Parts: sequence; structure tokens; C-alpha cells
Amino acid sequence: MTAYGNFPGSRPRRLRTTPAMRRMVAETRLDPANLILPAFVREGIDAPVAISAMPGVHQHTLDTLRKAAVEAVSAGVSGIMLFGVPEDAKKDARGTAGTDPDGILQAGLRAVREEVGDDLVVMSDLCLDEYTDHGHCGVLDGDGRVDNDATLERYAEMAQVQADAGAHVVGPSGMMDGQVGVVRDALDQTGYEDVSILAYTVKYSSAFYGPFREAVGSSLTGDRKTYQQDPANARESLRELALDLEEGADMVMVKPAGPYLDILAKVAESVDVPVAAYQISGEYAMIEAAAERGWIDRERAILESLTGIRRAGAQMILTYWATEAAQWLGRDARR
Repeated sequence: MTAYGNFPGSRPRRLRTTPAMRRMVAETRLDPANLILPAFVREGIDAPVAISAMPGVHQHTLDTLRKAAVEAVSAGVSGIMLFGVPEDAKKDARGTAGTDPDGILQAGLRAVREEVGDDLVVMSDLCLDEYTDHGHCGVLDGDGRVDNDATLERYAEMAQVQADAGAHVVGPSGMMDGQVGVVRDALDQTGYEDVSILAYTVKYSSAFYGPFREAVGSSLTGDRKTYQQDPANARESLRELALDLEEGADMVMVKPAGPYLDILAKVAESVDVPVAAYQISGEYAMIEAAAERGWIDRERAILESLTGIRRAGAQMILTYWATEAAQWLGRDARR
């Protein structure tokens, strides 16, 4: 046989011969503990409501949210990220329902903590978009623009209310300048030094958020391009990263995940804090739609997408498949 370089002496296929061999030499491991379940809890419903653009995902009642939390714990999932969906009549220009101690997100936080205690890391989305009648992530000024500094005052109030309700972690996601520092100060000044901040550090203005808008009943007018990042930019992400770390972020996130694996890798290489990535609604919907049509193997595609995010550097992955994927991983580990 003719020799080409190190061939035939070097044969990489030797390390791919059996499932056991492939497991042994795998460079990346995906574990249930890497997964976080995003969940929507909706006010004023007595049964779960299906989200048409996200097959298999529902807006929960408090009771079904409790059950979802228990299922996540049983599967080995590490965390749950809660989003509140208030009644439309309670939305206003300042998103006051978001700081109501009895508001739906706070009720959801209390329900999950009562049900699973510390067996699940209970996280809360800290943003105004679900609660404003205009759908933006902050307070608007007289010209209809998002007022960064006025919004920070509202975020400080939200942080305290969410911590009061039992959040282990708050996730400021509005992409306001200075949001992490303001939230950290608000928590520390009210006795919540142990509540962590998962900063939505790198959050792009993405078309892939589309199904999420239905999930939270968003009433957005216009777009969020003046505060979310331009998909064309990479270096800007490292600037946002440096600022969030200076302000006290305990963990950082890249969102979306799949289209931005290059950014995720840059972030993971640059920090010594845990890194999360959010596999968002559009990423979920694309795989579900293709699988429903028989174009791809659903389970393999889901696990491959999660492995890719993990390989790029995410220690934690927020995914709507968290519980199901964790169950698959547990099954495979027992084989």
C-alpha cells in the first residue's frame, strides 16, 4: 500500500470503532447538570396554554409549573429560568406588574421554591418587556425612545422583589448600560448579598426570538436594535463582557446560542466565571418543524445542537428541551 504522510500507520478511525471507544475518547461531555429549563407562567389561566410556534412548550399555571419543576429535578436538570406572563389589562407604560410582590412571576418563584426548595437553582428573568404595554425592555422617554437610566431604577426595584420571592439568581436581560451594577447594588443594599446575577452579557437583536414573543404575549411596537447588539459585531461582545464583570456579574450569557458559537467560544476563552448560552425559541422551532416533517432525526438533532453549544464553551445551556434531553442522557448513561 502506498504511504501518504503518516497513513497507513496513522488511522484516526481506530478511535471510532465502538460506542464504548467513542465515549471514552469524547472531548466534550453533555450532562443533565449542564441544562437549565426556561419556563413561562401565565396569569389568569386554569390549564396550560400551548404555544403554537413552539410545539411541546406551554404557558404554565402555578400548579403545572410546580409539576414541571419536580420533573426537572427528577431528570437531573440544574436550574429553571422563570418568565412571567401577566394579564394584558395589567400592562402599562412602566411595567408596574413586574414589581408587584403578588405579580405572576413572583408567585411562580414562590411556588417553585415551595415545591423543590434548593434542589433546583431558581432563576428569574429581570426585564420589563413582558409587563409594558409597548413591549420594550424599559421605560420610554417623551420621544418614544428607551430611557436607559430611568429603566435602571425599575430594574433595581425588580431585583429586590424577585429576591424577596425566592430567586437564587436574577437575570437582567434588557441590555441597558449599567444594569448589572445597579442590580448588584440593589441586592446588596437589601440584604441579598448571596443572590447571584446571571448577566445577559451578549444579547443580539435576532430574528430567532420570533416564537418567544408569542410565548410571553409581547405587545412590541418597533424593534430593539438600539439596545440589543448588531449581529454583525463580535468585538463589541468582549466590551460588554468586560463591563459586566467589572459591575459584578457572577455568570455571563450569550444569546442566541447556535448562530453565535464563535462569540460563545471567544467569551468562554476570556473569562474565569461560569458561561451560559441560551438556545432560544427560534432555534427550538426550526428543529421541531424539520423533525415533524421527517426531515431530520429529532433526538439526534437536539442532542447534537446541545453538544455543539457545550463544545463551544458553555457550562450551562438554557434550552426548552432541558428535561427531555436530561432524560435521554440519563437513559444513555444507564446502558
